[in-house]
Amino acid sequence: MKWSLLELRKFQEEPLVFQETLDLESELISREKEIIAIRPVQVNGLITVSPKEYLLHYAVDTVITLPSTRSLEPVEVPMKFTVDEVFMTAEQYQQQKDLLKEEEILLLETQTLDLSESVADNILLEIPLQVLTEEEKQSERYPSGNEWTVISEDQYLEMKESQDKNQVDPRLAKLSSLFKEQEDNA
Repeated sequence: MKWSLLELRKFQEEPLVFQETLDLESELISREKEIIAIRPVQVNGLITVSPKEYLLHYAVDTVITLPSTRSLEPVEVPMKFTVDEVFMTAEQYQQQKDLLKEEEILLLETQTLDLSESVADNILLEIPLQVLTEEEKQSERYPSGNEWTVISEDQYLEMKESQDKNQVDPRLAKLSSLFKEQEDNA
């Protein structure tokens, strides 16, 4: 869904309230290869227009299917989040440049505000780094294979700590053998 800036200027007195269902599956899959599927995205929000900026506030509700990060099994991940974005034209930004941080503003390159683009970008930002099936969440068992195994971070730290305790500093290794020789001779 797109709005022209000219059309949005009509809503300076009162915010423009919207409720949309967006089908972004093909766009998101083309941008992120890990996505298996995504249900239609429910978007509810409003746009507040002022002479200085365009404030976009909306809530997203959808379900995205991603591969498990442990077993690659498909996992449906519910996504519910809100977004607040500030858009400005280049002219508006030039007038406010010294008052605002650059990373807080999205510059409009065209004379339209595109809701679909904003929603797609924010869904990609919300994809979790770790996706697990319900069984994987409950289980302490990790994948393993021929001469390899996956361990938890806690197990790794314990293993590293025990190795550090047992390891002799190479600079002192010769001294260690000297003491052993003296014990053997005694």
